[in-house]
Amino acid sequence: MKRLCLMMGCLFSLSVFGQSVMDLDSLLELLPKAKEEISTIDLYIHIGQQYENSQPELAKSYYRKALNLSKKIGYQTGEIKFAHNYTYVLNVQGDYDSSLYYNLKAVELSREIKDSVNLAKAMLNTGSVYRYLSDYETASEYFQQGKLIFEKIGDDGMKGFILNVLQVMYSDLKLHNRAIEVGLEALDFYEKTGDQRMLGTVMNNLGLSYSKLGKTSDAIPLYQRVLEIGKTTKDFNMQGTALLNLGDSYGISDNYLRMEHSYSQALEIFQELESEEGEIIALRGLSIVQLYLKNTTSALDLVLKSVDMASETEYPLERQKSLVQLSNVYFALQDIPKARQAMKESSILADRLINEEVQSKTLEIEKKYESEKQKSQILKLEAENTAQLAINQQRRMVIWILVLLAASLMAIGLLILRKNQHKHSLHLQRIKELETEKQLTATEAVLKGEEQERSRLAKDLHDGLGGLLSGIKFSFQSMKGNLILTPENARLFERSLDMLDTSIMEMRRVEHNLMPENLIKFGLDAALRDFCEGINQSGVVQLKYISIGLKGEEIEQTTAISLYRIIQELVNNILKHAEAKQTLVQLTKNGNLILLDVEDDGKGFEHSKMLLSNGIGWANIKSRLEYLNAKFTLDSSPGKGSSIHIEVELP
Repeated sequence: MKRLCLMMGCLFSLSVFGQSVMDLDSLLELLPKAKEEISTIDLYIHIGQQYENSQPELAKSYYRKALNLSKKIGYQTGEIKFAHNYTYVLNVQGDYDSSLYYNLKAVELSREIKDSVNLAKAMLNTGSVYRYLSDYETASEYFQQGKLIFEKIGDDGMKGFILNVLQVMYSDLKLHNRAIEVGLEALDFYEKTGDQRMLGTVMNNLGLSYSKLGKTSDAIPLYQRVLEIGKTTKDFNMQGTALLNLGDSYGISDNYLRMEHSYSQALEIFQELESEEGEIIALRGLSIVQLYLKNTTSALDLVLKSVDMASETEYPLERQKSLVQLSNVYFALQDIPKARQAMKESSILADRLINEEVQSKTLEIEKKYESEKQKSQILKLEAENTAQLAINQQRRMVIWILVLLAASLMAIGLLILRKNQHKHSLHLQRIKELETEKQLTATEAVLKGEEQERSRLAKDLHDGLGGLLSGIKFSFQSMKGNLILTPENARLFERSLDMLDTSIMEMRRVEHNLMPENLIKFGLDAALRDFCEGINQSGVVQLKYISIGLKGEEIEQTTAISLYRIIQELVNNILKHAEAKQTLVQLTKNGNLILLDVEDDGKGFEHSKMLLSNGIGWANIKSRLEYLNAKFTLDSSPGKGSSIHIEVELP
């Protein structure tokens, strides 16, 4: 079950009204008399703060009014105040891309008006959003810049917030003991200041650190205090988050009655807030409770709602977890085909998430590599080119003077000019050659890095999870002969062993997809034959594999891996999009030439659009083709299937 962190960023409100001084009704009474001035901007912001944890859309409307008035009267600090508050609601709603845009805008505006305090706060807020996006390196840079600014201006009031930031960063890096130390220090700070919102945030994050170390007895009292603070401050998001984390902790302690009570309350709150992610998690938790209580019909209804709400585009990870629970319910109902289908969908989605993560990291590595390796060489050549252009201009002036003085010197001047132009052309050609060379080197480094990462993940699965599952299976089989079971319990015991075997098979399939063992041990031909047989056994499509001239032939490992990944990606695209019944993969070696053909009888596509596609899968294929210096032709049209022919010349 997923544990939730409270939103810790974008907590800076700069309004002139004190919440303890004026309540919401008093603030609303001021609106009819408000004029187009700075105090009205602060009024809009403070009214929005009263609504942000109960009616977030209404809060956002008041924040937008503050922004519009700020722009109208040219009050840039008001635009920054808008960003600090508006992005808090965006973070609660999970709209991190929009939040990042407005926070970066606040950084830009703060620098423009040279407002150090607002700049530091905008830095910390931006770092928080990058952390939600799992870009910890960039997040750390913004946190450090914000911290340095606060230290420079001597603002001790930010100590607690920065401590909480460090607590979460340590937890993200799995340094949970260090996170607890810093979290306790932040807790002591806010106990003294009395800031209830930050006190609840710190305690929730501290509870998560305890939970990750298995200390649920320490985490539960903290979550209960967070719940009480949420009720006192009428912060419904804080209440819902605390209830989800309590439900998770009670589940670990096998206290299913309290677990059900916590998830039920959380579900009501998130339905009121229209927070789909919270509803998905709460429904899944209630399904787990009902399955434990053997109310399988209720468990099925709840988890089906959770799966339906969790779309693959918006909440892919939550959908994958809910599909696993759906499989467990179907196994309990003895509906083995549906259980296996749910497990299969979960595994496909898990594979996609892993591949997207690997591809995302690959693109980041490629971008950094190209930027760092090519920059110095290109800048050097461009500098030489600029200097040469300056020399050319001087020489042109001399030529014009010589033309005025003597026509006989014109020919010499023209020859000098042509020579310089030719030299300039050679420089430009050299720049292009260097760019191509560096790009190929970068591609090779990226591909090797990707395969090393895949190999590491496969080894971790095999040595860690694989050994653990096999040990559990061995323990169950050892117990089987020593237990006296009723016929019903014996059937349940056998189903459990069957589920465990399925889990081991799925783990091995994921491990094999990451780095096929046959590819390293027996070569490309054996690995492709094994891959195609695996597709055939799934029954999704009839896949025929033909190899010609590969028997006894060895292909350099980097080239073999690239060809295998290209075929794997093409077949996966056919499975996902083509709706094909039959597919052919043919690999031929003729001398030092490798020929690859992949064909299907699916629905086809406009191949011109495919060649211009910016999708990660097609980009991955193109980068490998460029690395191999391969020639390829693509032939497809709607309703007539598709085929791709690739030629690779071996060194």
